[in-house]
Amino acid sequence: MSADHAATLDAFAKQNPLKHVIAADFRRTMLPAYGAMVTDEKSQIYRYAKRAYFIIDRQGIVRYVKVMDNPLDLLNPDDLLKALKESGVS
Repeated sequence: MSADHAATLDAFAKQNPLKHVIAADFRRTMLPAYGAMVTDEKSQIYRYAKRAYFIIDRQGIVRYVKVMDNPLDLLNPDDLLKALKESGVS
């Protein structure tokens, strides 16, 4: 899921062939439900998307969630691949 506009994600997908869909939430309606948006109105980054990782299976069941407190922190790719393997989604 990305807070970017769908057209931006389409352009990204054309340049970087992906096997999975990146969902756009430009209007930020889904991000709060997943805990992936700053909702503190006093924060300087209010309504900014947090860096978050989700694995969602074909039935729409969320199998893995990792929301980072610091948007500069990245999940180790090996940890994400391990979570994908353990989730049974591929």
